Amino acid sequence: MTTVERALAAALYAESDADLDTGASLLAADPSADAELALRGQELVGRAWERGWQPADVVRMVRRELAEPHVRLAGELVLVQLKRYERLPARWAEQAEGLADAVRGAGEREDRFTRATTVLELYRLLLRLPAIEPVGPVPGTPVHLPPVHGEPKTLTRIRALLAKAEATEFPEEAEALSAKAQELMALHSIDEAVLAAGGHRGDAPGACRIGVDAPYETSKAILLDAVASANHCRAVWNGEFGFSTVVGFEADLEAVELLYTSLLVQGTAAMTRAEAAQRAGGRKRTKTFRQSFLLAYANRLGDLLSATARQVESTASTTLLPVLATRAVAVAGRAEEMFPRTVRTRVRGATDEAGWQDGTTAANRAHHGPGRPRLP
Repeated sequence: MTTVERALAAALYAESDADLDTGASLLAADPSADAELALRGQELVGRAWERGWQPADVVRMVRRELAEPHVRLAGELVLVQLKRYERLPARWAEQAEGLADAVRGAGEREDRFTRATTVLELYRLLLRLPAIEPVGPVPGTPVHLPPVHGEPKTLTRIRALLAKAEATEFPEEAEALSAKAQELMALHSIDEAVLAAGGHRGDAPGACRIGVDAPYETSKAILLDAVASANHCRAVWNGEFGFSTVVGFEADLEAVELLYTSLLVQGTAAMTRAEAAQRAGGRKRTKTFRQSFLLAYANRLGDLLSATARQVESTASTTLLPVLATRAVAVAGRAEEMFPRTVRTRVRGATDEAGWQDGTTAANRAHHGPGRPRLP
């Protein structure tokens, strides 16, 4: 039995620190075991792909359960594993690019025992990852994809508008930019439906995962659900693992990712400003204020986004309505197929009136530009 085999046998299936220390001591004392240990890490990452996990999912789980050294090590393992494949699915390639940025800054140099302990703790977590619903092919799976000719111009415009909305220091400008982006998203979805119907492309709903991180993850999941519903998608939240799976057609999935991320950034900034004003007035109930603010923000935006979607769709031709209905049925069917046993979650009500009022105001401002009519 090799050093690595003895160390893993001692540490991976045990709960006590003593067993973990035993395994780490064996590895620390044998530098010749490093190459084999790294290969075992690659095997564990590969098994995670087979169980439905993607790169961002794995690293997110490590961040939730362990510490920053484990996150860097997980990122390194994932990137090395992904280099084995000649071509990656688009979402995997995007996630790999994000991981590369995250692991560039090397941490402090660790002694061999500390490093071995980090490795074993990470491997123990990877080994215990359960199977989850797959949301696309793993690298290396033969997939017949249509030729890619670059991002649609409308999506590029939406991305640019939301980036400006997040960057500006003027709330009125952010409101106008976000409102315009939301209109373009609804129109883009209709355009894609027309192209799919006219070209008989045989499109089918897909899925993606979007991280929903603490704190206040319930409110964030509600916001993501609102954005997904308004863009003809379904969102299913997995609180245990810190993500929601969004089911829909590809163009709509891209819109949901863009809009949710932007609205969360804008909502967090608005919450910080409102909280500062409350503190200036002598109030100190920060946690309840934030919870109530984000819950109101998510709920109000859900109403507003749905209303906007209905208004845009009301202008569509009568011949398009059956197409939209057919796509809605397809999305609902795909979501039911992936998640046949979903349950509803009870949400704790808001307890801070000022937070609720400020969150509702922020939602109204994020949705409507200056001078635009507001819904009751």
